Parts: sequence; C-alpha cells; structure tokens
Amino acid sequence: MKKVILMSVLMLIGLALFSGCASLTGRTAGEHIDDASITTKANAIIVKDPDAQFLKINVTTTDGNVVLTGFIHDKKAEERIVAKIRQINGVKSVNSTLKVEEKK
Repeated sequence: MKKVILMSVLMLIGLALFSGCASLTGRTAGEHIDDASITTKANAIIVKDPDAQFLKINVTTTDGNVVLTGFIHDKKAEERIVAKIRQINGVKSVNSTLKVEEKK
C-alpha cells in the first residue's frame, strides 16, 4: 500500500514538473519546434534567392508569425521572398521590416 501511495505522489510531482516547463514561456515544445521549422524553411528560401543569398536577413518566428529584419537589394526581391515565405505550412503572417540597401 505504501508503494502505491509513494508511486502516486512521485507521478504527481513528475506531472507538475513537466507541465511547469511549458508554463514558463507559455508555449509548448511543439510550438517551439514548429516555429524553428518555419524559420529554417524561410532561411532556405532566402539563401536560394539570387538577390538575397549574400545579405544579412534575420528571420524570427513566434506562433507562426514571421518577422524579417535586415537588408535587401530591392523591393521586388523583398516581395518575392515574402510571398514564398507565406506559402510555408504553419505561417500565419509575414512582417517585413527589410531596408533596401543603397547601391554603391
């Protein structure tokens, strides 16, 4: 009987610890993985784009909302990249704050 009570208490403590991890950030592990996957796919799109592959563009994803910061060569390239990122499964929105890099 004592073993059953002890096991029950240990299971409750374990459940409390695991559920507390998600409450620290308010996000589940699955949400972190989904956002990381979206960010990885968005970075792949940027690297493959001939007008953006050598530029510093930061991609941040939170709850499926993507934010792009950095520099781009022209607005057409920005529009093309944003359109491709919007097609990634799980993306809810794309907010681009990219600045057009002045040509020297």
